[in-house]
Amino acid sequence: MFAYYLQLGLRSLQRNPVLTALMVMAIGFGVAASMTTYSVFLATSSNPIPHKSSQLYAVQVDNWGPEDSDKGEPPDSLNYTDAMALMAAHRAPRQTALYPVGVSVVPDDQSQLPSPESTYATYGDAFAMFDVPFLHGSGWGAAEDDAHAAVAVISRVLNDKLFRGANSVGRQINLDGRNYRITGVMDSWDPQPLFFDAVNTSGFSDPVQIFIPFTRAVELKMATAGNNNCNRDPGLGWDAWLHSECIWIQYWAELPDRAQAAAYRQYLHGYAAEQQRTGRFRWAPNVRLSNVEQWMDHLKVVPPEAKISLLVALGFLLICLVNTVGLLLAKFMRRAPEIGVRRALGASRKTVYAQFLIEAATVGLTGGALGLLLTGVGVLCVGLVFDPQIARLATLDLSLIALTLLVAVLSTVLAAFYPTWRAAQVQPAWQLKSN
Repeated sequence: MFAYYLQLGLRSLQRNPVLTALMVMAIGFGVAASMTTYSVFLATSSNPIPHKSSQLYAVQVDNWGPEDSDKGEPPDSLNYTDAMALMAAHRAPRQTALYPVGVSVVPDDQSQLPSPESTYATYGDAFAMFDVPFLHGSGWGAAEDDAHAAVAVISRVLNDKLFRGANSVGRQINLDGRNYRITGVMDSWDPQPLFFDAVNTSGFSDPVQIFIPFTRAVELKMATAGNNNCNRDPGLGWDAWLHSECIWIQYWAELPDRAQAAAYRQYLHGYAAEQQRTGRFRWAPNVRLSNVEQWMDHLKVVPPEAKISLLVALGFLLICLVNTVGLLLAKFMRRAPEIGVRRALGASRKTVYAQFLIEAATVGLTGGALGLLLTGVGVLCVGLVFDPQIARLATLDLSLIALTLLVAVLSTVLAAFYPTWRAAQVQPAWQLKSN
């Protein structure tokens, strides 16, 4: 019977091509608008490291006081003094301080210009903490951190560019005129949002190409390439800035369970209390420990325009469905004589429902195909509305294709329930008498 009803539906669509085209276009444009904006919203609000997001914590310690705080919240970054104190205490199984640095790769061919690459100074624990995959080699260890070693981990893209994809572990890379020994080559790795440095990137940035030891970067007096916020004049020179209250470091701790998280939070409170007793802090301890998802919410990583666009697109889809309801109602009620004859010959309301809902599903599937084409165009044009770093995350993958078709068919079938109900209420006797 399904095939028979489908055949009837296709014939009905062919009999009213203009009406059919209007319904298909309404569904197609409505679904395309909602799916395009949904793809952006999904990309910006997704969990960048779902299997460990509840174990990784961003650390905040208020070193500025209530007069410089935002609604009582500690600063989003740490200064060097607090970061090094936490590193030395080593109260977490894994921990890292990190900050972005401005580094350029100097090619061996002197005729070529140096190329700036996205680089972070971090500790060796970061690779295991953030589940960085490796194509060759691995990250460095604590010994290299302690020795301020000239080592580096590079990306697969950079390895392909410099070494034509060969295993470059043990070879040298020239960064700003200094050679670094490569300990590992990352496999494709681009967590989005970029949770570990959402403060500087707002959550979205190009993939990281190079990691170097934090201790090495500080020894070479590499200034941060990210935010550097000071609540008072730090004074002149590197050492003065390093030991000032300027905040520029992100700090992450891996705490596998709630008990360890609670213990670490208590340690932070104790550390801040100790700073208060020594006179450095003149305010009560104010610390925060936020896991990845809490950190993303705190920083409001999801762009407001993504939320607004999604709501507007869903409203547009609703309007399209309301129009589809009207068109289906007009189409179905024009067939009242046909329905009356079928009912008089023994067809039940159930069969009328089945026929017309299958016909509506056919409209929805056709509209979904149009919507799929328009969604592809919309994904390509997302950059006209959103920042390029966000727009590149929107992709038309298999899951979005399936969801587009499902939404088109399901929404059309739901929209067809009222017109179908009205059609099923046709009285056979009245139709036979009047026609």
